[in-house]
Amino acid sequence: MDMINTGDTAWMLVSTALVMLMTPGLAFFYGGLVRRKNILGVLMQCLAALCVLSLQWVLFGYSLAFKPTGNPFIGDLSWFALNGVGLEPNADYAATIPHQLFMIFQMMFAVITPALIIGAFAERMKFSSFLVFLVLWATFVYDPICHMVWAVGGKVRAMGALDFAGGTVVHINAGIAALVSALILGKRVGYENKPMAIHNIPFAVLGMALLWFGWFGFNAGSALASGALATSAFVVTHVATAAAGLSWAAIEWFKNGKPTTLGVATGAVAGLVAITPASGFVNVTGAIYIGLFVSLFCFIAVSVIKTKFGYDDSLDAFGVHGIGGMVGALGTGLFATTTVNSAGANGLFFGNPGLFWIQLQAVLITVVYSFIVTWIIMKVIDVVMGLRVAQEDETAGLDISQHHERAYTILD
Repeated sequence: MDMINTGDTAWMLVSTALVMLMTPGLAFFYGGLVRRKNILGVLMQCLAALCVLSLQWVLFGYSLAFKPTGNPFIGDLSWFALNGVGLEPNADYAATIPHQLFMIFQMMFAVITPALIIGAFAERMKFSSFLVFLVLWATFVYDPICHMVWAVGGKVRAMGALDFAGGTVVHINAGIAALVSALILGKRVGYENKPMAIHNIPFAVLGMALLWFGWFGFNAGSALASGALATSAFVVTHVATAAAGLSWAAIEWFKNGKPTTLGVATGAVAGLVAITPASGFVNVTGAIYIGLFVSLFCFIAVSVIKTKFGYDDSLDAFGVHGIGGMVGALGTGLFATTTVNSAGANGLFFGNPGLFWIQLQAVLITVVYSFIVTWIIMKVIDVVMGLRVAQEDETAGLDISQHHERAYTILD
């Protein structure tokens, strides 16, 4: 216990709470973007993710993700139910905080990552199938990717790839799974000939604000200590987000003649996504560039690519998280500098083009693995129990058909 630093421990307890808040924040963000008849369905899915994945993580998910075993792809079950995960620090991961604190901090990442996928299949997935999907996806997709990128002996970590807080592990991983989900589940009823009206933009803005707030724990907390690196990550997180929100507004203004509230909120989320892998490795200038350019790529994804290919990614989980995560991971390969973090590496613009190639390989590994395994999981669930609600249930809305509740009892 002599190794425990109380300042670091206090900061990580706060960071863990901040990251936990992101899942309810996501619930409000997504909930505001769906139609009125489906808001409780989204809120329920996010709450279920928080409950189900917390238990999965302490029982076996953490052990599969972080137990060093010599296997570059997956851990084992020797830390089952936190056996051997006590209050003494684990020097492999965080030498100045209790091991259980590192575990629960990482739990919040494991919770929100599958929750991000909800945005792709919102308004049409059976709740029972969703619960099964959560457990299977966390076990067979999130935990192996997490092990490869962050665990001692992990394949991608050994390559020298940099992912400070989850560009590959969280956002590309979830974004690709979102695309797969949208392709397999198909379009919502009426998608091509009826308006899919957003029911509450203020809810979405509230959710975005909670995400922005919680993201300081997500990124700055990934320093695993209270100090200069956490401060730098905190600063660049905020700066990149601000730049992305403004650049999205500028793109809308130029293209459509008016900027929108929802556009700024979406741009801010894209900025948060893109700076995540880079936050512990880039300076303020690099963060601004990442924030400015991620909005352009994500705007093209949600307004051009989705329209051209015709898939129904309901809330643009792939367009924002998948594409934004790729921009951030590759941006790290461009803008990373050891003047920010000596444990990192220099990127292309600081004399090391090799890092960009490594980052590209990490992106491709994540894309291929997540796509293939998610496809298998979704297909198996569809065959065994069905993924999609009946058409009449979808028309009535998931609130009433899946949960026998209504969010609003008085009609406008």
